Amino acid sequence: MTKKIFRSILLAAVSVLLASLVIIMGCLYDYYRNVQEKQLRDELRLASYGVEAGGSGYLEQLASPYRFASVADCRLTWIAADGKVLFDTHVPAAEMENHSDRVEIREALAEGESEGVRYSQTLTERTLYCAQRLSDGTVLRISISQLTVFALAMGMLQPILLTAIIAAILSALLAHRMAKSIVAPLDRLDLDRPLENDAYEELSPLLGRIHQQHRQIEAQLRELGRKTEEFEQITENMGEGLVLLDGKGVVLSINPAARTIFHADSACVGQEFLVIDRDHTINLAVQTALERGHSEVRAVRNDREYQFDISQITADGAAAGTVLLAFDVTEQAAAERSRREFTANVSHELKTPLQSIMGSAELLENGLVKQEDVPQFVGVIRTEAARLVTLVEDIIHLSQLDEGIAPAKEQVNLLELADSAVSALRERAEERHIGLSVSGENLMVDGVRSFLYEMLYNLIDNAIKYNIDGGRVELSVSAGDTGITVSVKDTGIGIPPEYQARVFERFFRVDKSRSKASGGTGLGLSIVKHIAQYHHAEIKLHSGNGRGTIIEILFAIGEM
Repeated sequence: MTKKIFRSILLAAVSVLLASLVIIMGCLYDYYRNVQEKQLRDELRLASYGVEAGGSGYLEQLASPYRFASVADCRLTWIAADGKVLFDTHVPAAEMENHSDRVEIREALAEGESEGVRYSQTLTERTLYCAQRLSDGTVLRISISQLTVFALAMGMLQPILLTAIIAAILSALLAHRMAKSIVAPLDRLDLDRPLENDAYEELSPLLGRIHQQHRQIEAQLRELGRKTEEFEQITENMGEGLVLLDGKGVVLSINPAARTIFHADSACVGQEFLVIDRDHTINLAVQTALERGHSEVRAVRNDREYQFDISQITADGAAAGTVLLAFDVTEQAAAERSRREFTANVSHELKTPLQSIMGSAELLENGLVKQEDVPQFVGVIRTEAARLVTLVEDIIHLSQLDEGIAPAKEQVNLLELADSAVSALRERAEERHIGLSVSGENLMVDGVRSFLYEMLYNLIDNAIKYNIDGGRVELSVSAGDTGITVSVKDTGIGIPPEYQARVFERFFRVDKSRSKASGGTGLGLSIVKHIAQYHHAEIKLHSGNGRGTIIEILFAIGEM
Protein backbone atom coordinates (compact mmCIF):
# COMPACT_ATOMS: atom_id res chain seq x y z
CA MET A 1 0.00 0.00 0.00
CA THR A 2 2.90 2.38 0.82
CA LYS A 3 4.35 1.80 -2.65
CA LYS A 4 0.99 2.52 -4.30
CA ILE A 5 0.57 5.76 -2.35
CA PHE A 6 4.18 6.72 -3.12
CA ARG A 7 3.74 6.08 -6.84
CA SER A 8 0.42 7.92 -6.91
CA ILE A 9 1.80 11.01 -5.15
CA LEU A 10 4.97 11.01 -7.28
CA LEU A 11 2.98 10.59 -10.49
CA ALA A 12 0.64 13.41 -9.48
CA ALA A 13 3.55 15.73 -8.61
CA VAL A 14 5.41 15.03 -11.86
CA SER A 15 2.19 15.41 -13.85
CA VAL A 16 1.44 18.76 -12.20
CA LEU A 17 5.01 19.91 -12.84
CA LEU A 18 4.92 18.97 -16.50
CA ALA A 19 1.46 20.47 -16.94
CA SER A 20 2.60 23.68 -15.26
CA LEU A 21 5.64 23.93 -17.51
CA VAL A 22 3.53 23.40 -20.61
CA ILE A 23 0.87 25.91 -19.53
CA ILE A 24 3.39 28.55 -18.43
CA MET A 25 5.44 28.22 -21.59
CA GLY A 26 2.33 28.31 -23.74
CA CYS A 27 0.91 31.36 -21.96
CA LEU A 28 4.22 33.26 -22.03
CA TYR A 29 4.79 32.37 -25.65
CA ASP A 30 1.30 33.59 -26.61
CA TYR A 31 1.78 36.76 -24.58
CA TYR A 32 5.12 37.72 -26.12
CA ARG A 33 3.90 36.73 -29.56
CA ASN A 34 0.91 39.05 -29.25
CA VAL A 35 3.16 41.83 -27.92
CA GLN A 36 5.60 41.30 -30.78
CA GLU A 37 2.80 41.28 -33.37
CA LYS A 38 1.40 44.56 -31.98
CA GLN A 39 4.88 46.05 -31.93
CA LEU A 40 5.40 44.87 -35.50
CA ARG A 41 2.19 46.58 -36.63
CA ASP A 42 3.19 49.81 -34.86
CA GLU A 43 6.64 49.79 -36.43
CA LEU A 44 5.03 49.16 -39.85
CA ARG A 45 2.87 52.28 -39.43
CA LEU A 46 5.86 54.36 -38.40
CA ALA A 47 7.92 53.02 -41.27
CA SER A 48 5.10 53.69 -43.75
CA TYR A 49 5.01 57.38 -42.63
CA GLY A 50 8.75 57.60 -43.09
CA VAL A 51 8.72 56.01 -46.56
CA GLU A 52 5.94 58.27 -47.77
CA ALA A 53 7.86 61.27 -46.44
CA GLY A 54 11.45 60.29 -47.31
CA GLY A 55 11.17 57.54 -49.84
CA SER A 56 14.04 55.11 -50.19
CA GLY A 57 16.36 57.42 -48.30
CA TYR A 58 14.45 56.73 -45.13
CA LEU A 59 14.75 52.99 -45.67
CA GLU A 60 18.47 53.33 -46.31
CA GLN A 61 18.88 55.12 -43.02
CA LEU A 62 16.97 52.29 -41.26
CA ALA A 63 19.22 49.72 -42.89
CA SER A 64 22.31 51.31 -41.39
CA PRO A 65 23.60 49.31 -38.39
CA TYR A 66 22.70 50.52 -34.90
CA ARG A 67 20.56 53.36 -36.15
CA PHE A 68 17.26 52.06 -34.87
CA ALA A 69 17.48 49.39 -32.21
CA SER A 70 13.73 48.83 -32.20
CA VAL A 71 13.79 47.58 -35.78
CA ALA A 72 17.15 45.92 -35.70
CA ASP A 73 15.59 42.41 -35.84
CA CYS A 74 12.92 43.40 -38.35
CA ARG A 75 13.11 43.24 -42.13
CA LEU A 76 11.52 45.94 -44.28
CA THR A 77 10.71 45.34 -47.93
CA TRP A 78 9.32 47.99 -50.30
CA ILE A 79 7.43 46.46 -53.22
CA ALA A 80 6.00 48.11 -56.29
CA ALA A 81 2.42 47.53 -57.42
CA ASP A 82 3.66 45.09 -60.08
CA GLY A 83 5.49 42.97 -57.47
CA LYS A 84 9.01 44.31 -58.16
CA VAL A 85 11.07 44.76 -55.02
CA LEU A 86 12.18 48.40 -54.71
CA PHE A 87 14.14 48.06 -51.46
CA ASP A 88 14.97 45.49 -48.78
CA THR A 89 16.88 46.09 -45.58
CA HIS A 90 18.60 42.69 -45.62
CA VAL A 91 19.12 41.77 -49.31
CA PRO A 92 19.85 43.98 -52.34
CA ALA A 93 16.63 44.59 -54.28
CA ALA A 94 18.13 43.49 -57.57
CA GLU A 95 18.77 40.05 -56.22
CA MET A 96 15.19 39.47 -55.12
CA GLU A 97 12.47 37.84 -57.18
CA ASN A 98 9.09 39.31 -58.01
CA HIS A 99 6.68 39.29 -55.02
CA SER A 100 3.40 39.64 -56.88
CA ASP A 101 2.45 36.08 -56.03
CA ARG A 102 2.87 36.55 -52.29
CA VAL A 103 -0.43 36.29 -50.41
CA GLU A 104 0.24 39.22 -48.08
CA ILE A 105 1.16 41.44 -51.05
CA ARG A 106 -2.00 40.60 -52.97
CA GLU A 107 -4.19 41.10 -49.89
CA ALA A 108 -2.47 44.47 -49.10
CA LEU A 109 -2.98 45.68 -52.67
CA ALA A 110 -6.59 44.61 -52.54
CA GLU A 111 -7.58 45.53 -48.98
CA GLY A 112 -4.95 48.09 -47.91
CA GLU A 113 -3.25 45.94 -45.29
CA SER A 114 -2.53 42.29 -44.58
CA GLU A 115 -0.94 39.95 -42.02
CA GLY A 116 0.43 36.42 -42.44
CA VAL A 117 2.54 33.66 -40.95
CA ARG A 118 4.90 31.23 -42.66
CA TYR A 119 6.72 28.27 -41.04
CA SER A 120 10.09 26.87 -41.98
CA GLN A 121 10.34 23.35 -43.36
CA THR A 122 11.70 22.07 -40.02
CA LEU A 123 8.87 23.79 -38.12
CA THR A 124 11.42 25.26 -35.74
CA GLU A 125 10.96 28.86 -37.00
CA ARG A 126 8.04 30.98 -38.05
CA THR A 127 7.98 34.35 -39.84
CA LEU A 128 5.38 37.06 -39.15
CA TYR A 129 4.42 39.37 -41.99
CA CYS A 130 2.58 42.70 -41.92
CA ALA A 131 2.01 44.57 -45.22
CA GLN A 132 0.43 47.99 -45.86
CA ARG A 133 -0.44 49.70 -49.11
CA LEU A 134 1.02 53.24 -49.37
CA SER A 135 -0.66 56.18 -50.96
CA ASP A 136 1.36 55.82 -54.18
CA GLY A 137 0.12 52.24 -54.68
CA THR A 138 3.31 50.56 -53.45
CA VAL A 139 3.37 48.09 -50.56
CA LEU A 140 5.59 48.23 -47.53
CA ARG A 141 6.09 44.90 -45.74
CA ILE A 142 7.70 44.32 -42.40
CA SER A 143 8.62 40.82 -41.16
CA ILE A 144 10.29 39.23 -38.18
CA SER A 145 11.39 35.64 -37.45
CA GLN A 146 10.31 33.85 -34.27
CA LEU A 147 11.16 30.48 -32.75
CA THR A 148 8.23 28.05 -32.47
CA VAL A 149 7.20 26.58 -29.13
CA PHE A 150 8.88 23.31 -30.13
CA ALA A 151 12.16 25.08 -30.96
CA LEU A 152 11.91 27.13 -27.80
CA ALA A 153 11.35 23.94 -25.74
CA MET A 154 14.28 22.23 -27.44
CA GLY A 155 16.44 25.20 -26.71
CA MET A 156 15.42 25.10 -23.06
CA LEU A 157 15.62 21.29 -22.82
CA GLN A 158 18.62 21.25 -20.50
CA PRO A 159 17.19 23.60 -17.84
CA ILE A 160 13.77 21.96 -18.17
CA LEU A 161 15.27 18.49 -17.61
CA LEU A 162 17.35 19.77 -14.70
CA THR A 163 14.27 21.37 -13.18
CA ALA A 164 12.22 18.21 -13.76
CA ILE A 165 14.87 15.99 -12.14
CA ILE A 166 15.15 18.24 -9.10
CA ALA A 167 11.37 18.46 -8.87
CA ALA A 168 11.06 14.67 -9.26
CA ILE A 169 13.60 14.07 -6.46
CA LEU A 170 11.83 16.52 -4.18
CA SER A 171 8.48 14.99 -5.11
CA ALA A 172 9.82 11.50 -4.41
CA LEU A 173 11.08 12.55 -0.98
CA LEU A 174 7.83 14.29 -0.15
CA ALA A 175 5.80 11.40 -1.56
CA HIS A 176 7.77 8.88 0.51
CA ARG A 177 7.33 10.95 3.65
CA MET A 178 3.67 11.55 2.98
CA ALA A 179 3.03 7.87 2.17
CA LYS A 180 4.63 6.83 5.46
CA SER A 181 2.62 9.38 7.38
CA ILE A 182 -0.58 8.18 5.69
CA VAL A 183 0.13 4.51 6.26
CA ALA A 184 1.51 4.88 9.81
CA PRO A 185 -1.97 5.11 11.45
CA LEU A 186 -3.06 2.10 9.39
CA ASP A 187 -0.04 0.09 10.56
CA ARG A 188 -0.96 0.87 14.16
CA LEU A 189 -4.48 -0.46 13.77
CA ASP A 190 -5.40 -3.18 16.28
CA LEU A 191 -7.74 -5.37 14.26
CA ASP A 192 -8.40 -7.61 17.27
CA ARG A 193 -10.12 -4.61 18.93
CA PRO A 194 -11.22 -2.53 15.92
CA LEU A 195 -13.51 -0.17 17.83
CA GLU A 196 -10.70 0.93 20.17
CA ASN A 197 -8.54 2.40 17.36
CA ASP A 198 -8.00 6.15 17.00
CA ALA A 199 -7.68 6.23 13.21
CA TYR A 200 -9.08 8.12 10.26
CA GLU A 201 -12.75 8.90 10.51
CA GLU A 202 -13.22 7.44 7.02
CA LEU A 203 -12.15 4.04 8.39
CA SER A 204 -14.92 3.93 11.01
CA PRO A 205 -17.42 2.02 8.81
CA LEU A 206 -14.69 -0.48 7.88
CA LEU A 207 -13.61 -0.97 11.50
CA GLY A 208 -17.23 -1.40 12.52
CA ARG A 209 -17.70 -4.03 9.86
CA ILE A 210 -14.51 -5.80 11.01
CA HIS A 211 -15.81 -5.77 14.59
CA GLN A 212 -19.10 -7.29 13.44
CA GLN A 213 -17.26 -9.95 11.44
CA HIS A 214 -15.10 -10.72 14.48
CA ARG A 215 -18.22 -11.38 16.51
CA GLN A 216 -19.64 -13.58 13.77
CA ILE A 217 -16.37 -15.51 13.43
CA GLU A 218 -16.14 -15.97 17.21
CA ALA A 219 -19.71 -17.27 17.29
CA GLN A 220 -18.99 -19.61 14.38
CA LEU A 221 -15.79 -20.81 16.06
CA ARG A 222 -17.67 -21.50 19.27
CA GLU A 223 -20.32 -23.41 17.34
CA LEU A 224 -17.64 -25.28 15.40
CA GLY A 225 -15.83 -26.10 18.64
CA ARG A 226 -19.07 -27.34 20.19
CA LYS A 227 -19.84 -29.53 17.17
CA THR A 228 -16.26 -30.79 17.07
CA GLU A 229 -16.47 -31.68 20.75
CA GLU A 230 -19.80 -33.42 20.18
CA PHE A 231 -18.32 -35.32 17.24
CA GLU A 232 -15.31 -36.34 19.32
CA GLN A 233 -17.52 -37.38 22.24
CA ILE A 234 -19.71 -39.47 19.94
CA THR A 235 -16.82 -41.08 18.08
CA GLU A 236 -14.76 -41.60 21.25
CA ASN A 237 -17.58 -43.63 22.81
CA MET A 238 -18.55 -45.55 19.68
CA GLY A 239 -18.11 -49.28 19.82
CA GLU A 240 -17.66 -49.29 16.05
CA GLY A 241 -14.46 -48.18 14.40
CA LEU A 242 -14.68 -44.89 12.45
CA VAL A 243 -12.06 -43.59 10.03
CA LEU A 244 -12.41 -40.48 7.83
CA LEU A 245 -10.20 -40.34 4.73
CA ASP A 246 -9.70 -37.59 2.16
CA GLY A 247 -9.69 -38.14 -1.59
CA LYS A 248 -6.04 -39.25 -1.52
CA GLY A 249 -6.57 -41.81 1.23
CA VAL A 250 -5.02 -39.68 3.98
CA VAL A 251 -6.46 -40.18 7.49
CA LEU A 252 -8.41 -37.11 8.68
CA SER A 253 -9.89 -38.63 11.84
CA ILE A 254 -9.79 -42.00 13.60
CA ASN A 255 -11.63 -42.95 16.80
CA PRO A 256 -10.25 -45.15 19.63
CA ALA A 257 -12.18 -48.23 18.48
CA ALA A 258 -10.60 -47.98 15.01
CA ARG A 259 -7.15 -47.38 16.51
CA THR A 260 -7.58 -50.60 18.50
CA ILE A 261 -8.68 -52.56 15.42
CA PHE A 262 -5.77 -51.35 13.27
CA HIS A 263 -3.17 -51.19 16.09
CA ALA A 264 -2.64 -47.46 15.43
CA ASP A 265 -2.31 -44.34 17.57
CA SER A 266 -3.46 -40.73 17.23
CA ALA A 267 -0.22 -39.85 15.41
CA CYS A 268 -1.56 -41.66 12.33
CA VAL A 269 -3.76 -38.66 11.50
CA GLY A 270 -2.26 -37.06 8.40
CA GLN A 271 -0.74 -40.31 7.15
CA GLU A 272 -1.99 -42.46 4.29
CA PHE A 273 -4.35 -45.25 5.32
CA LEU A 274 -2.10 -47.72 3.51
CA VAL A 275 0.57 -47.04 6.16
CA ILE A 276 -1.90 -48.02 8.93
CA ASP A 277 -3.36 -51.10 7.26
CA ARG A 278 -1.58 -52.84 4.40
CA ASP A 279 -4.40 -55.27 3.68
CA HIS A 280 -4.91 -55.04 -0.07
CA THR A 281 -8.56 -56.07 0.25
CA ILE A 282 -9.53 -53.13 2.48
CA ASN A 283 -7.52 -50.59 0.46
CA LEU A 284 -9.12 -51.87 -2.74
CA ALA A 285 -12.55 -51.47 -1.10
CA VAL A 286 -11.65 -47.85 -0.21
CA GLN A 287 -10.79 -47.14 -3.86
CA THR A 288 -14.00 -48.84 -4.99
CA ALA A 289 -16.08 -46.68 -2.61
CA LEU A 290 -14.30 -43.55 -3.83
CA GLU A 291 -15.20 -44.43 -7.43
CA ARG A 292 -18.64 -46.08 -7.05
CA GLY A 293 -20.01 -44.63 -3.82
CA HIS A 294 -20.05 -47.68 -1.52
CA SER A 295 -18.32 -50.97 -0.82
CA GLU A 296 -18.28 -53.66 1.87
CA VAL A 297 -15.67 -56.20 2.92
CA ARG A 298 -15.09 -58.58 5.83
CA ALA A 299 -11.73 -59.22 7.44
CA VAL A 300 -10.29 -60.67 10.64
CA ARG A 301 -8.44 -58.37 13.05
CA ASN A 302 -7.28 -59.27 16.57
CA ASP A 303 -8.93 -62.70 16.26
CA ARG A 304 -12.26 -60.94 15.70
CA GLU A 305 -14.25 -60.75 12.48
CA TYR A 306 -15.20 -57.26 11.30
CA GLN A 307 -17.38 -55.95 8.52
CA PHE A 308 -16.01 -52.76 6.94
CA ASP A 309 -18.66 -50.51 5.38
CA ILE A 310 -17.02 -47.80 3.25
CA SER A 311 -19.05 -44.91 1.81
CA GLN A 312 -18.11 -41.99 -0.40
CA ILE A 313 -18.18 -38.42 0.95
CA THR A 314 -19.18 -35.81 -1.65
CA ALA A 315 -18.71 -32.05 -1.69
CA ASP A 316 -20.19 -29.85 -4.44
CA GLY A 317 -21.10 -32.96 -6.39
CA ALA A 318 -17.55 -34.35 -6.43
CA ALA A 319 -15.94 -37.13 -4.36
CA ALA A 320 -14.08 -35.53 -1.44
CA GLY A 321 -13.16 -38.64 0.54
CA THR A 322 -14.51 -41.75 2.25
CA VAL A 323 -15.82 -42.78 5.66
CA LEU A 324 -14.97 -46.26 6.93
CA LEU A 325 -17.10 -47.94 9.60
CA ALA A 326 -15.91 -51.18 11.20
CA PHE A 327 -18.52 -53.42 12.85
CA ASP A 328 -17.63 -56.39 15.04
CA VAL A 329 -19.62 -59.25 13.50
CA THR A 330 -17.84 -62.09 15.26
CA GLU A 331 -20.97 -63.27 17.09
CA GLN A 332 -23.12 -62.66 14.05
CA ALA A 333 -20.74 -64.64 11.85
CA ALA A 334 -20.63 -67.42 14.43
CA ALA A 335 -24.44 -67.41 14.57
CA GLU A 336 -24.60 -67.60 10.78
CA ARG A 337 -22.21 -70.54 10.78
CA SER A 338 -24.22 -72.20 13.56
CA ARG A 339 -27.41 -71.61 11.62
CA ARG A 340 -25.91 -73.20 8.53
CA GLU A 341 -24.62 -76.12 10.56
CA PHE A 342 -27.98 -76.39 12.31
CA THR A 343 -29.81 -76.45 8.99
CA ALA A 344 -27.47 -79.10 7.66
CA ASN A 345 -27.80 -81.17 10.86
CA VAL A 346 -31.59 -80.83 10.91
CA SER A 347 -31.74 -81.98 7.31
CA HIS A 348 -29.53 -84.93 8.12
CA GLU A 349 -31.37 -85.82 11.34
CA LEU A 350 -34.76 -85.64 9.62
CA LYS A 351 -33.59 -87.56 6.59
CA THR A 352 -32.39 -90.64 8.52
CA PRO A 353 -35.70 -91.59 10.26
CA LEU A 354 -37.70 -90.58 7.21
CA GLN A 355 -35.69 -92.96 5.04
CA SER A 356 -36.30 -95.77 7.55
CA ILE A 357 -40.03 -94.97 7.59
CA MET A 358 -40.25 -94.73 3.79
CA GLY A 359 -38.23 -97.92 3.29
CA SER A 360 -40.40 -99.93 5.69
CA ALA A 361 -43.59 -98.45 4.24
CA GLU A 362 -42.56 -99.33 0.66
CA LEU A 363 -41.75 -102.88 1.62
CA LEU A 364 -45.15 -103.23 3.32
CA GLU A 365 -46.92 -101.56 0.41
CA ASN A 366 -45.33 -103.88 -2.17
CA GLY A 367 -46.09 -107.04 -0.13
CA LEU A 368 -42.43 -107.91 0.21
CA VAL A 369 -42.73 -108.47 3.99
CA LYS A 370 -43.77 -111.77 5.42
CA GLN A 371 -46.89 -111.68 7.53
CA GLU A 372 -45.01 -112.65 10.64
CA ASP A 373 -42.49 -109.77 10.07
CA VAL A 374 -45.14 -107.07 9.63
CA PRO A 375 -45.23 -106.10 13.34
CA GLN A 376 -41.46 -105.63 13.26
CA PHE A 377 -41.63 -103.19 10.33
CA VAL A 378 -44.60 -101.40 11.89
CA GLY A 379 -42.55 -101.08 15.07
CA VAL A 380 -39.67 -99.52 13.08
CA ILE A 381 -42.09 -97.02 11.52
CA ARG A 382 -43.56 -96.18 14.92
CA THR A 383 -40.11 -95.80 16.56
CA GLU A 384 -38.73 -93.59 13.81
CA ALA A 385 -41.94 -91.52 13.73
CA ALA A 386 -41.67 -90.99 17.50
CA ARG A 387 -38.06 -90.00 17.02
CA LEU A 388 -39.13 -87.49 14.37
CA VAL A 389 -41.80 -86.05 16.68
CA THR A 390 -39.23 -85.69 19.48
CA LEU A 391 -36.74 -84.06 17.13
CA VAL A 392 -39.31 -81.60 15.77
CA GLU A 393 -40.47 -80.72 19.28
CA ASP A 394 -36.87 -80.07 20.36
CA ILE A 395 -36.26 -77.90 17.30
CA ILE A 396 -39.44 -75.91 17.97
CA HIS A 397 -38.45 -75.55 21.59
CA LEU A 398 -34.99 -74.27 20.66
CA SER A 399 -36.51 -71.79 18.21
CA GLN A 400 -38.79 -70.47 20.94
CA LEU A 401 -35.84 -70.09 23.28
CA ASP A 402 -33.83 -68.30 20.58
CA GLU A 403 -36.70 -65.87 20.06
CA GLY A 404 -37.27 -65.36 23.78
CA ILE A 405 -40.80 -66.78 23.65
CA ALA A 406 -41.72 -68.10 27.10
CA PRO A 407 -44.61 -68.12 29.58
CA ALA A 408 -44.64 -65.78 32.54
CA LYS A 409 -42.18 -66.45 35.36
CA GLU A 410 -43.16 -67.63 38.82
CA GLN A 411 -41.58 -68.80 42.06
CA VAL A 412 -40.41 -72.40 41.52
CA ASN A 413 -39.17 -74.84 44.17
CA LEU A 414 -36.12 -76.47 42.58
CA LEU A 415 -36.03 -79.45 44.95
CA GLU A 416 -39.68 -80.36 44.22
CA LEU A 417 -39.04 -79.93 40.48
CA ALA A 418 -36.00 -82.24 40.73
CA ASP A 419 -38.11 -84.90 42.52
CA SER A 420 -40.71 -84.74 39.72
CA ALA A 421 -38.05 -85.16 37.00
CA VAL A 422 -36.42 -88.08 38.83
CA SER A 423 -39.80 -89.78 39.30
CA ALA A 424 -40.51 -89.48 35.56
CA LEU A 425 -37.18 -91.14 34.66
CA ARG A 426 -36.96 -93.72 37.44
CA GLU A 427 -38.38 -96.53 35.34
CA ARG A 428 -35.85 -95.92 32.57
CA ALA A 429 -33.03 -95.92 35.13
CA GLU A 430 -34.22 -99.15 36.71
CA GLU A 431 -34.05 -100.89 33.33
CA ARG A 432 -30.29 -100.45 33.51
CA HIS A 433 -30.05 -100.80 37.28
CA ILE A 434 -28.98 -97.18 37.69
CA GLY A 435 -29.65 -95.63 41.07
CA LEU A 436 -31.25 -92.15 41.28
CA SER A 437 -31.10 -89.88 44.33
CA VAL A 438 -32.19 -86.31 45.14
CA SER A 439 -30.87 -84.27 48.06
CA GLY A 440 -30.72 -80.64 49.19
CA GLU A 441 -32.92 -77.80 50.38
CA ASN A 442 -36.27 -76.37 49.35
CA LEU A 443 -34.92 -73.33 47.49
CA MET A 444 -36.98 -71.02 45.31
CA VAL A 445 -36.02 -69.26 42.05
CA ASP A 446 -38.01 -66.92 39.83
CA GLY A 447 -38.40 -68.72 36.52
CA VAL A 448 -40.57 -70.63 34.03
CA ARG A 449 -41.59 -73.93 35.62
CA SER A 450 -41.90 -75.87 32.35
CA PHE A 451 -38.49 -74.69 31.15
CA LEU A 452 -36.75 -75.50 34.44
CA TYR A 453 -38.40 -78.92 34.53
CA GLU A 454 -37.22 -79.66 30.98
CA MET A 455 -33.69 -78.54 31.88
CA LEU A 456 -33.53 -80.94 34.88
CA TYR A 457 -35.21 -83.71 32.86
CA ASN A 458 -32.62 -83.43 30.05
CA LEU A 459 -29.70 -83.38 32.50
CA ILE A 460 -30.94 -86.50 34.29
CA ASP A 461 -31.85 -88.19 31.00
CA ASN A 462 -28.34 -87.58 29.62
CA ALA A 463 -26.79 -88.86 32.87
CA ILE A 464 -28.79 -92.11 32.48
CA LYS A 465 -28.07 -92.53 28.73
CA TYR A 466 -24.32 -92.16 29.04
CA ASN A 467 -23.98 -94.02 32.35
CA ILE A 468 -22.73 -97.56 32.91
CA ASP A 469 -25.09 -100.35 33.91
CA GLY A 470 -25.43 -100.40 37.69
CA GLY A 471 -24.16 -96.81 37.97
CA ARG A 472 -25.57 -93.90 39.92
CA VAL A 473 -27.04 -90.44 39.25
CA GLU A 474 -27.07 -87.94 42.11
CA LEU A 475 -28.98 -84.67 41.97
CA SER A 476 -28.58 -81.98 44.66
CA VAL A 477 -29.95 -78.49 45.31
CA SER A 478 -27.84 -76.24 47.57
CA ALA A 479 -27.41 -72.60 48.51
CA GLY A 480 -24.08 -70.78 48.59
CA ASP A 481 -22.69 -67.27 49.00
CA THR A 482 -23.21 -66.41 45.34
CA GLY A 483 -26.51 -68.18 44.65
CA ILE A 484 -28.31 -71.52 44.30
CA THR A 485 -26.57 -74.48 42.67
CA VAL A 486 -28.29 -77.47 41.05
CA SER A 487 -25.78 -80.28 40.53
CA VAL A 488 -26.25 -83.50 38.49
CA LYS A 489 -23.50 -86.08 39.00
CA ASP A 490 -23.20 -89.41 37.22
CA THR A 491 -20.79 -92.34 37.15
CA GLY A 492 -20.88 -92.67 33.37
CA ILE A 493 -18.32 -92.84 30.60
CA GLY A 494 -17.34 -89.16 30.97
CA ILE A 495 -16.49 -86.58 28.34
CA PRO A 496 -12.97 -86.25 26.92
CA PRO A 497 -11.40 -82.78 27.53
CA GLU A 498 -11.20 -82.00 23.82
CA TYR A 499 -15.01 -82.32 23.47
CA GLN A 500 -16.11 -80.51 26.64
CA ALA A 501 -16.31 -77.09 24.97
CA ARG A 502 -18.66 -78.44 22.27
CA VAL A 503 -21.11 -80.66 24.11
CA PHE A 504 -23.63 -77.81 24.38
CA GLU A 505 -23.67 -77.27 20.61
CA ARG A 506 -26.71 -78.40 18.66
CA PHE A 507 -26.53 -81.96 17.28
CA PHE A 508 -23.05 -82.50 18.69
CA ARG A 509 -22.44 -86.03 20.03
CA VAL A 510 -19.29 -87.40 21.60
CA ASP A 511 -20.27 -91.04 20.85
CA LYS A 512 -22.57 -90.97 17.82
CA SER A 513 -23.18 -94.69 17.75
CA ARG A 514 -24.30 -94.83 21.38
CA SER A 515 -26.42 -91.69 20.95
CA LYS A 516 -28.22 -93.28 18.03
CA ALA A 517 -28.80 -96.44 19.99
CA SER A 518 -30.25 -94.48 22.90
CA GLY A 519 -32.51 -92.43 20.61
CA GLY A 520 -30.92 -89.06 21.40
CA THR A 521 -31.44 -86.09 19.10
CA GLY A 522 -28.25 -84.23 20.03
CA LEU A 523 -30.27 -81.22 21.22
CA GLY A 524 -30.66 -82.01 24.93
CA LEU A 525 -27.66 -80.12 26.29
CA SER A 526 -28.20 -77.31 23.79
CA ILE A 527 -31.72 -76.85 25.23
CA VAL A 528 -30.21 -76.94 28.74
CA LYS A 529 -27.77 -74.16 27.79
CA HIS A 530 -30.52 -71.95 26.33
CA ILE A 531 -32.80 -72.43 29.34
CA ALA A 532 -29.92 -71.56 31.68
CA GLN A 533 -29.14 -68.44 29.65
CA TYR A 534 -32.81 -67.46 29.68
CA HIS A 535 -32.69 -67.58 33.51
CA HIS A 536 -29.28 -65.80 33.61
CA ALA A 537 -27.75 -68.93 35.13
CA GLU A 538 -24.19 -70.19 34.68
CA ILE A 539 -23.28 -73.73 33.58
CA LYS A 540 -20.15 -75.52 34.82
CA LEU A 541 -18.92 -78.87 33.52
CA HIS A 542 -16.51 -81.24 35.30
CA SER A 543 -15.68 -84.46 33.53
CA GLY A 544 -12.98 -86.79 32.27
CA ASN A 545 -12.56 -90.01 30.33
CA GLY A 546 -14.14 -92.82 32.38
CA ARG A 547 -14.55 -90.59 35.47
CA GLY A 548 -18.17 -89.63 35.12
CA THR A 549 -19.57 -86.12 34.68
CA ILE A 550 -20.76 -83.32 36.98
CA ILE A 551 -22.89 -80.52 35.53
CA GLU A 552 -23.69 -77.55 37.80
CA ILE A 553 -26.30 -74.85 37.15
CA LEU A 554 -25.63 -71.72 39.24
CA PHE A 555 -28.56 -69.31 39.71
CA ALA A 556 -27.32 -65.92 40.89
CA ILE A 557 -28.94 -64.49 44.04
CA GLY A 558 -30.09 -61.37 42.17
CA GLU A 559 -32.10 -63.56 39.80
CA MET A 560 -33.89 -65.55 42.53
